[in-house]
Amino acid sequence: MAWSASQYVKFEDERTRPARDLLAQVPLDSVRHAIDLGCGPGNSTELIVERFGAAGVSGLDSDMNMLEAARKRMPGTPFIEADLATWRPSQPADLLFANAVFQWLPNHLDIFDGLMDGLASGGVLAVQMPDNLGEPSHLMMEETAHDGPWREAFEKKSVRRNPLPASSVYYDRLIAKSARVDIWHTAYNHALENAAAIAEWVKGTGLRPYLDHAGEQHREAFTAAYLERLKKVYPEMSDGRVLLRFPRIFMVAVKR
Repeated sequence: MAWSASQYVKFEDERTRPARDLLAQVPLDSVRHAIDLGCGPGNSTELIVERFGAAGVSGLDSDMNMLEAARKRMPGTPFIEADLATWRPSQPADLLFANAVFQWLPNHLDIFDGLMDGLASGGVLAVQMPDNLGEPSHLMMEETAHDGPWREAFEKKSVRRNPLPASSVYYDRLIAKSARVDIWHTAYNHALENAAAIAEWVKGTGLRPYLDHAGEQHREAFTAAYLERLKKVYPEMSDGRVLLRFPRIFMVAVKR
C-alpha cells in the first residue's frame, strides 16, 4: 500500500497536534540519539528537533513518497528507509518516538519489546496510535465495503485493522522493562468544513486500504458511497461545520 505525503498534509495541523501532545509528556531534558519512527513527511520529526535540537535526531519510514517529503522539508536531518516490523536501533537510543504508525502492525506488542531493548537506560519509548475503529468514520468504511459491486473482494479478504489491545495489556508488556509507564486516551473533536472534509482526511490514512482493495475501477464510486454515509452520521453544527471525534491512545515508557 503506497502512501501520499500531499494527501496526508492536507490536515497537517490536526495530525501534528497528537504528536505535540505526546512529546510534551516525554520526561527528557536532552537527547544524544532520537529517532522518529514512521516519520511520514517529517512534521513530527520537526517537533523533536525544535525541542532537543538537530544533533542526533533522525527519522525513518518505509514509504519513499513520505521520505522524499521529509527530506525536502528538513534537508539537514537524516531520514532512512526501513521496515519497523524488523528494524531495531543500531545503537542505544535516548528517544524512540512513534506518532500514528504502529496501529498498522498487528504484532506491535512484540516490536515494543525489541524497541525497549534498543533504549539506553532512562531512555523513552513514546507511542501514539489512533484508537478509532468504533467511530462512525471507520464503521462507514466497513458498511460501504460490503454494500456495492466491490463487496465480493471484501468478502474474500478483510482490510479492517485489528482493534488495539486494552491499556492493561500495553502496561503489562511495557512495565517488564520500564521504571515507569504512563498510558492515557485523548478524544479530539476536530471541527471540519463538512462531511467531504472527513472523507478527504481518511483518504490519507484509514480509507486507503479500502480504496486499494476495491480497485481502481471502483475508487470514485466507493468514495461517493462512503461520503453519502458520512453525511448521515455527521450532522452539521450551528455554523455548518461537522465534528470529527478522533480517539487516540498514548503511552510513554521509561526504560529501567
